[in-house]
Amino acid sequence: QVQLVESGGGSVQAGGALRVSCTVPGLTSNNCGMHWYRQAAGKQRTWVSTIDTDGTTSYTNSLKGRLTISLDKAKDTVNLDMSDLKPEDTAMYVCKTHGTSWCFRIPWGQGTQVTVSS
Repeated sequence: QVQLVESGGGSVQAGGALRVSCTVPGLTSNNCGMHWYRQAAGKQRTWVSTIDTDGTTSYTNSLKGRLTISLDKAKDTVNLDMSDLKPEDTAMYVCKTHGTSWCFRIPWGQGTQVTVSS
């Protein structure tokens, strides 16, 4: 079964930058877009950003200006670059494919932890 693998993340001080990535073999050839979500400890999962199959991007208002989502077609990878990180950005970041039925069937990944210290 195709699996979605998140990578990147880690620990950074406030004001720093990080990249998290999501790789899915077949992402591009199956016309998948990607959502990024995050879930802080003890809180609900919230939507962060989306890139659609036509390259259209969208961001949650609270993070707009600090995020850039992009698709690396050669690597079947979606990258989420985050800048000016704040302690409240600390969370598990998870991604999910969307688009065709093939894309929707791919299960959620394990996520990648981002920790921002003050």
